[in-house]
Amino acid sequence: MNNPLINPGIGVFFWMLISFGILVFILLKWGWPAVIKTLKEREVAINDALEAAEKAREELTRLSSKNDDELKRAKQERDEILRDARLAKDKIIEDAKLKATEEADRIVESARENINYEKQKAMTELKNQIANLSIDIAEKILKQELANKEMASKLVIDELEHTHLN
Repeated sequence: MNNPLINPGIGVFFWMLISFGILVFILLKWGWPAVIKTLKEREVAINDALEAAEKAREELTRLSSKNDDELKRAKQERDEILRDARLAKDKIIEDAKLKATEEADRIVESARENINYEKQKAMTELKNQIANLSIDIAEKILKQELANKEMASKLVIDELEHTHLN
């Protein structure tokens, strides 16, 4: 194990010491002031940020109370709007029910009229058919009875006796 990094010789040690010294000098000359300046700027920035945070906290407290008032007012408005919407909904539903009831009554009445009309029409047609059928039957019976002359004259005499003339 003759690794020069693990067991450095005196020459390597010397040059490493000189390189390290140059590095420290460069850092002290140009690096350290930049670091100190950056740290001071950072400290100022942190202090400014803390002051701004404190101001923001105060503003937030003020706005929070204002927001609470606004939230209460908004909730009241929301409740009013919801109440108005419910009333409007109830009125619309009631109007729709009323219109539907009126329409249903009108349809039922129209249906009843149609049913009565059809019933009258059917009754008239039935009466006409019965009358036609009765006439046909009477005609057939009369033809049969009038075929015999003696029966025909007897029928005419009976009918004249039963007929009352005013």
